[in-house]
Amino acid sequence: MKKRVTKAIFPVAGLGTRFLPATKSVPKEIMTLVDRPLIQYAIDEARAAGIKEFIFVTSRGKSALEDYFDIAPHLENELRKKDKTELLDVLKSTNMDSGAIAYIRQQRALGLGHAVWCARRLVHNEPFAVILPDDVIAAEKPCLQQMVEAYEETGGSMVAAMEVPADKASSYGVIDIKEDFGSMVSVKGLVEKPTPEEAPSNLAVIGRYILSPKIMQNLNKMKTGSGGEVQLTDAIDAELKNDRDVFGYRFRGQRFDCGSKAGFLQATVAFGLAREELKDEFGSYLSELMAMQQAAQ
Repeated sequence: MKKRVTKAIFPVAGLGTRFLPATKSVPKEIMTLVDRPLIQYAIDEARAAGIKEFIFVTSRGKSALEDYFDIAPHLENELRKKDKTELLDVLKSTNMDSGAIAYIRQQRALGLGHAVWCARRLVHNEPFAVILPDDVIAAEKPCLQQMVEAYEETGGSMVAAMEVPADKASSYGVIDIKEDFGSMVSVKGLVEKPTPEEAPSNLAVIGRYILSPKIMQNLNKMKTGSGGEVQLTDAIDAELKNDRDVFGYRFRGQRFDCGSKAGFLQATVAFGLAREELKDEFGSYLSELMAMQQAAQ
C-alpha cells in the first residue's frame, strides 16, 4: 500500500541576488505578488494537496520568513477592535499551527540536492513533496494536487514537467522520455542543464516533486554535479539506475518563473488581472499604456 504524501520540503535558503537591493533585508520568498508573498502561494498549494507537515530549509537572514507564519497578536487585536473581520480572516490564513512547521538551516550553499538532504531526519521513511516557491503556477486545480492524484495511481517518484523552447533547455533539468502517455511520461533519464546538442527532449523539470524516501539515500552518496553543486536531478536519475520508477507529469496550468525579474513582472500582471477587484482598473491602465506606446512608435 502506497503511503500518502503529507510532508513537503520548501528550499528557501537562497540569497535572492537577482533581486538586490530589495533582498538585502527582505527574503525573496516574502516579496509580494499582488498582495501575498511568494511563499504563501506555495503553502496554499501544498495545503490543497493534503500536506500536513511543512519543512523549510532556510539560511541566515531568513527570520522574517519565520515571523510571517507566526501569530501577530497586536495586529489581530487592532483589526478586531476596528471590526475588520475580512482582513482578520486573511491574516489568520497565514498562521501555521504549532508543530506543523519546522525550520532547518542549510549552512553552506551546496545546491538544491543538498538543501533537500538537510531535511532527511524529518522525512524518515515516507514519500515527500518538494516545492520551489520561485515557480508560481496558476492553475484551476493546484499543480501539486494534480500530481498527488496522479501519484496515487503510479507510486515511484514524480516530477512536474513542461515543454520549453530548445534554446532554453540549458536552464533546466531535462527528461529523457522512455514512454509518452500524454499527461504522463515514464522517464528513462534526467540531464541537468544540458547543452542544446545534449538535450534528450524539450520536456523540462519544473519546481514540483513527489519523491520516494530512497532519494535521501541517493543524496547521501552524491558528489557535486553540474555547477559544482549537489543536484537533486542526479539523485532522481539514480533511482532509474536502480530500476525504480520515475514519472514526469505534464501539469495543467501556467508557470511563472518568479526567480527572474521578468517572470515576476509577468506573474504580477497575470495575477492582478485575475483578481475581480483589480481587473477593470488595472486592465484599463494596461490598455492605455499599450496604446500610448503604439502611438509613440
